[in-house]
Order: sequence, then C-alpha cells, then structure tokens
Amino acid sequence: MPRYFIHFAYNGTNFHGWQRQPHDVSVQQVLEESLSTILRQQVDLVGAGRTDAGVHAKQMYAHFDLDAIQPKDLIKKMNSFLPPTIAIYDFIAVSEQAHARFDATSRTYNYHIHTQKDPFLSDSSFYFSQTLNIEKMNEAAKIMLEYEDFECFSKTHTDVHTFLCNITEAFWQKNGHGLIFTITANRFLRNMVRAIVGTLLDIGLEKIPVEKMHEIISSKNRAQAGFSVPAHGLYLTQIKYPFL
Repeated sequence: MPRYFIHFAYNGTNFHGWQRQPHDVSVQQVLEESLSTILRQQVDLVGAGRTDAGVHAKQMYAHFDLDAIQPKDLIKKMNSFLPPTIAIYDFIAVSEQAHARFDATSRTYNYHIHTQKDPFLSDSSFYFSQTLNIEKMNEAAKIMLEYEDFECFSKTHTDVHTFLCNITEAFWQKNGHGLIFTITANRFLRNMVRAIVGTLLDIGLEKIPVEKMHEIISSKNRAQAGFSVPAHGLYLTQIKYPFL
C-alpha cells in the first residue's frame, strides 16, 4: 500500500500536544479524524515526534498508508475542513519503508522571548523583562555541543531508553525587542528545550556561572538544571529527511 508524508503546521495553544490523549484534544486526533472523514476510511498517522501541550510547529511531518490519493485536491479539502490553527502544506508520496519519526536526521526548535511587554505576543512568546547577559548565555550554549547525555534536561519518569542526543547548534540572537534561541539535534528528550532555556536564562541573569553548565550536564540530575520555561514560546521549526 502506498505511503504518504503529510507536511503541516499548527498553533499549539488550544491543543494538548501532538499525541492522542484520552481526555484532551490533540493535533493527531484532529488530523486523523479529518482525514478519515474526507477519505471515508480510517487513517492512522505516525508523527515525526511529539510536542508538549501548548508548543507550536511551523514544520511538522507524519506518515500514513492509503490507496492512491490526489494531493492537490486533498490539500484544499483538508484546509477547508480543519480549524484555522492547523494548515496542510503538502502530501508527498514516499517509499513504503519511509518513516516520519525514525528517518528524521535532525530537528530544529526556536524559543521566543520578548523583553518589552506586548499584548500581541502574550500567546506566542515568553515575556521576560529582566536584563540578560546574552554573551554568557551563548558561551553556556556552546558547552552543550561537547556532551551527548542530557538526562539533566529531561522530564523525570519518562519511558525513553537513552538520554543521548547529538546537538549540532545552540545559540541566542536578538530580534528587535526580543530574543530567539535556536537549537538543532538529531533527537530531543521530553521537556528538554524548555529546561535548557530555563537554565540558560539563569546564566543570563548571572545567578550561576557559565562553567556551572559542565557540572549540571554531568550530574544527570534534573534538579540541578534550571526552571522549565512556558510552552507557548516554543516552536518546532524544521525537520530534515534524507529523501525530502
């Protein structure tokens, strides 16, 4: 049976993350129900990963198996049927072995912070008015590229078998009255980016020295890292595959 990748984006504000939940509305549930209704048969999606409640995705992929479809017609029908918080960009025919989760070679997240109060950013960026030392935050971010085990930034009591991640870039840059943190890795742990950002903010506030990052990572202890920043400032922005 043919396999397709679906390329889409969503505003996660009103969703309880990507993955189906027993009592809360998720992006996966809405997409599966919409596809199943339009195509008049059950469609099950396998996502590239799972985002937490409130996290957004500017680029997301999932795959499903189905008899031949008409991508252009289906894009129009889906975008008319779906709520305005989810947008379909493409349906891509791939090999039967292609996998949205396991074949992804890298994922990139951005975290948005605004330092000047703005009512139009309250749902899409984290308001943080305290003065930050961005140079020290970038120094600490570079330290992460020296390590592979990031258990210290992982949500506790998760079902993962390894805490190893290959981070290839991590940096802050100014954006008007705000900051954007960019981080790319082959995989991420649950709550990892939000915990990293919280730790880097503590360093930017000079509550802890840059060198402390080595100790935090080596401890493999979530309690040693900083607070977890709110979900609404986090965006999944890019997923790379060798065949797309």
